Amino acid sequence: MKKSLLALAALTAFAGVASAQSSVTLFGIIDANMRNVKNSSGSLKTLSTDGAGSSRLGLRGVEDLGGGMRASFWLEGSVNVDVGGGAKTAATANGSTANGQDWQRRATVSLAGGFGEIRLGRDYTPDFWNHTVFDPFGTNGVGASTNLFNATASGGATTIVRANNSVGYFLPGGLGGVYGQAMLAAGEGASGNKHLGFRIGYAAGPLNVAFAYGKTDVTAGPPSVDWKRMNLGASYNLGFMTLMGQYIAADVSGGASNGVETTNYLLGANIPVGSGMIKLSYVKSDGDGATAAQKARDATQFAAGYQYSLSKRTMVYGHYARISNKSGANYTASSGGLANAAGKGSTGYEFGINHAF
Repeated sequence: MKKSLLALAALTAFAGVASAQSSVTLFGIIDANMRNVKNSSGSLKTLSTDGAGSSRLGLRGVEDLGGGMRASFWLEGSVNVDVGGGAKTAATANGSTANGQDWQRRATVSLAGGFGEIRLGRDYTPDFWNHTVFDPFGTNGVGASTNLFNATASGGATTIVRANNSVGYFLPGGLGGVYGQAMLAAGEGASGNKHLGFRIGYAAGPLNVAFAYGKTDVTAGPPSVDWKRMNLGASYNLGFMTLMGQYIAADVSGGASNGVETTNYLLGANIPVGSGMIKLSYVKSDGDGATAAQKARDATQFAAGYQYSLSKRTMVYGHYARISNKSGANYTASSGGLANAAGKGSTGYEFGINHAF
């Protein structure tokens, strides 16, 4: 009997050690807002999501392998708060859209240690990070800087934000503020998926600066279509405000968008005010190409917003954006809004609630 009790105690202790070495966390953000977007097609009022942060539901886990190594996984999917479903994935027979939870935001498994991290699966492209890290609005809502960076500038690449079938490497910490990553994504026969990119940066004290490059083989041809993107972003914390800046250049070679070039500039600031934050940004997009229409794809956007934290997890916010388009541009203040005619402006505002858990 004593041996049995000792064995049971030993097993219990072992189970405790095993559970202490691994963990699984449920996390997410729920963000909903009342939004209005007005452009040449009229005014559209909606209950929308992703105003101050992208609504999501995720699971992540870490296992300590010993010797400074660890294994981890990350599964994260979008949540459409307005309709109570996951990502809108497919059209049904009656023309409506099916909403089923998936892990399209991120689905990865990785090994990490003193050598850095090797990550496999669907993940953010290195060259997208500068878009969102150095945008006061984090590429969310009517004030997102990516409002002036659409599919025309990518030639049909599906890797603007994320890439499927990717292998990524991340530098380890402790390199004196230097950070970086590289990614190689296999096309696996799908147009617009084959991608190569990297990002290198430095963050220490008030300064954060990063350079990134990405190339997508949109089609193998003939004719072959390639999309390239290069960007540089930086932020500096002055104490009473954090200044941000971006330079982004993208071009397409081959296909119907051959010669299309888009260069974007951003100046922005986050200004803390008590428990709140004032957000300001100015974005300018210069289009270029072989035709007069491609050269006329210029636009500017001014955005302002205020976010007030009710707690560490909950905030309320209000955002406003105004886009001015030249004759060849039809950008809008929200991708979910009405279509806009070329050369016409677009205005958007939203008021919402954001809760993280």
